[in-house]
Formats: sequence, structure tokens, C-alpha cells
Amino acid sequence: MQLVDQDVLQRSLDRERRARKEAEALLEEKSLALYLANQELESTAAALREEAKRSSTVLRNAAEGIVTFDQRGIIESANPAASRIFASTAELLTGTDVRQLVAREVDGPEFGTNLFWTSRQDQRRNCLGQRSDGTRFEMELSGSRVQLDNRLLFTWFLRDVTKRKELERRLAFAQKMESVGQLAAGVAHEINTPMQYVGDNLSFLCKAFDKLSTLLELYDALHSKSGAGDDVDELCQLIEEKKKTIKLPFLQAEIPSAIQQATMGASRVGDIVAAMKEFSHPGTQEKTYVDLNKAVESTITISRHEWKYVADVETELDPLLPQLPCFPGDLNQALLNLIVNAAHAIGERMTESARGRITIQTLHDGDDAVVRISDTGSGIPDSVREKIFEPFFTTKPVGKGTGQGLSIVYSVVVEKHGGTIELESEVGKGTTFILRLPLEVSLPCDKSNNL
Repeated sequence: MQLVDQDVLQRSLDRERRARKEAEALLEEKSLALYLANQELESTAAALREEAKRSSTVLRNAAEGIVTFDQRGIIESANPAASRIFASTAELLTGTDVRQLVAREVDGPEFGTNLFWTSRQDQRRNCLGQRSDGTRFEMELSGSRVQLDNRLLFTWFLRDVTKRKELERRLAFAQKMESVGQLAAGVAHEINTPMQYVGDNLSFLCKAFDKLSTLLELYDALHSKSGAGDDVDELCQLIEEKKKTIKLPFLQAEIPSAIQQATMGASRVGDIVAAMKEFSHPGTQEKTYVDLNKAVESTITISRHEWKYVADVETELDPLLPQLPCFPGDLNQALLNLIVNAAHAIGERMTESARGRITIQTLHDGDDAVVRISDTGSGIPDSVREKIFEPFFTTKPVGKGTGQGLSIVYSVVVEKHGGTIELESEVGKGTTFILRLPLEVSLPCDKSNNL
């Protein structure tokens, strides 16, 4: 009986040992799992801290102003860029109404209760920002919203575009100055040629006059002697010899031609000067009515040095075209850029035996004046059509183009005059730019080009 009890006891002890070992193994497994979970938690926390630090750094150093606010429009945070833009501090901006930052939309209504951020779609607006001291400035604004728990959080991304627009104006001015420099060199050459013509003919006329003066003196002496009854045979012989010496028949034939050529040269210079005067119409803040056909003709005249070696220019100008309300200086610049662009396109594929052709047409189509400028140049590939009006984009080699010519054309036609630009082109055959300009005065608008 005692042996039985010991056996039972032994089996009980064995079970307890096994259970203890299993418990210890389970405890070790759970401890390891807990350790690994803790490690993962710490890694996640470190990553979140790093992400938060990175996000905070991005917000602090972002060039754009970033403002967050709640559904009431009360600002909850503002980054340093927003503080700089509004000449304030994050502490002063926090807790104020976000609508106080915007005076109104550009060419739009007072901002007031126009809570456009209630749309889920991002929207970009041009607005007048308002600083704490009341000064206003041009600002670009876009907004978004996110759902956080049980509330909405809105974010505005703000950009002061005053400096950017100033830079754009400077770039446009620099481009215009570059054009003026090239234009001045070309016009100087164009004026120099007829002036040389005038100078050479005047020099010939001066020499011819000196020769004729000596002959006239002999004729005067002949008149005096014959009147006095003196012998004039010797003097007549001298006159005949002088006529041969000065080649009188040649002078009689060439002097009228020289006078005509000098007159034509002076007239050519007058045409160039008149074209320059027409082209260099001073910039104005308001649109004025101009004769579009004259603008085209003047631009062709002063750009002659760009196209005369590579192309012939043909015009088909509508004589019944009404006067166009425009900014004359800007429009002349756009026409010049397109004509020069056409000449360069022809020059790229011109051979010695073949000249190109530039055709310029104007016509009246409904409420628009239309200008078509066609060339027989190299054409524009489909792959770059969407980019040709972008600033600094050019297909020319480095140093051959600034990429501003067509960008300025787009700015003038579309943004300043509320017109449109259409493009027809075939590689190897040529390109046509079609400008549509409204004949009624209107505020500039942003119509996209139709390519």
C-alpha cells in the first residue's frame, strides 16, 4: 500500500514539474513577444517623432504660408512664412478670424462670407491679402480640408506673388530690351544702306557740279567775248575740249539718275524712321484704338534685317478692318516676336537655292480682329506644342534663344488683351499662328490657348 502511495505521489510530482516547465516556457514566450512588441512600439514612436520633427521642419521652412483653421474660420496655427507674409506672429494670428487675412478676390467680389473652402476640391484664387497694418498685396491662395475625428480642419496655402510679378515684369522688360538691342542693330544697318546710297550719289553730284562749274565759267567767258565782238574761235575750241574732258554726255545722263536714287534713299530712311516711331508707341495704362494694318506694316519694316536674307514677306491686309483697342507697344512686341520667330524657323531649313515665305493676313471675323502669321519653316513637333508658350522653353541651342519670345506673345494676346492663340503646324512644311483679338474693350481675362 505504501508503494502505491509513493507511485501516485511521484506521478503527481512529475505532472507538477511538467506544468511548471510549460508555464515557464509560455512565460518566456510571452516575455519575448512583449519585448518584441515593446521594441516595435519604440521604433514606431521614434519614427513618428522623426516624422513629426520632419513635418515641423518642413512647415517652419516652407516658402508658402500655411494656415490651419476650424469650421468657424478661427486660425489654429500659422507657420513662419505666413507670419512673414502678413507681417505678424503666429501667436497674434492664432485665434483670429482667417477672413481678416483676405481683402477680396482680384477682379472679384469682396471676400466677406464667401467661404469657398467648404468645397472639397482644391481651389486656387488670386486675392488681395491684407496685413495687420492694413496694407494690401497680391496673393495666390489654395485650400483643402481634412476630417479629423469628429471635426473638420481646413488649410490655406498662401503665396505673396508681388515679388514674382515684379520678377515677371523685369524678365519681360529684359526681353524687350534684348529685342530693342537687336532691333537697333538691324535698324542701324537698314538705315546705313540707303544712307550710303544717298552719300555716294551726293558725292558724285558734288564732283559733277565742280566739273560743270568749270564749263559754265567758259560759257560765261564766251558770252562776254561774243557780246564785245571779240574773236571767240579759240574759246569755242577750249569749250569743246572741256566738254570731252568732263564727259558731258555721261554727266547729263547720270545726274538725273543720281538725284532720283538719292531721293529714294532719303525716302527709305524716312519710311524706317516713321515705322520706328509707329512701333515704339509708348506704353499706356489704358487701351487705345490703333490701325492694326499699320502696326503690321511698321513691324515688317523694322524687322526687315531679320527676314530679308531668308524669306520674302507677303501681306493680305483687310482694308475694312476696324481699329483695334489694344496696348500698342505690347501688341507691336508680340507681332515682332512672331515675325522674328518665323524668320528663324525658315533659316533653320533654308538652302542656298530656296528662300522661304512669310505670309501675314489680317481680317475681320465677327467681334474679333484676326492676324494670321504663316511661315514655310521647319514646323513644330507635336511633342513640344504644349510647352512652346512656357517661359524659358526653347528648342534652339544654348545661347541662341531665351525662351521668352512666345511666352511674351501669350502674355500679351491672352492675358493682357483677352484674346486667343491657335496653332497650325506640320513638321517640315511650316507653322501658322492665328491671333484673335476682341474689337470691343474689355477687362483682361484668362482664356487658354487652343492648340
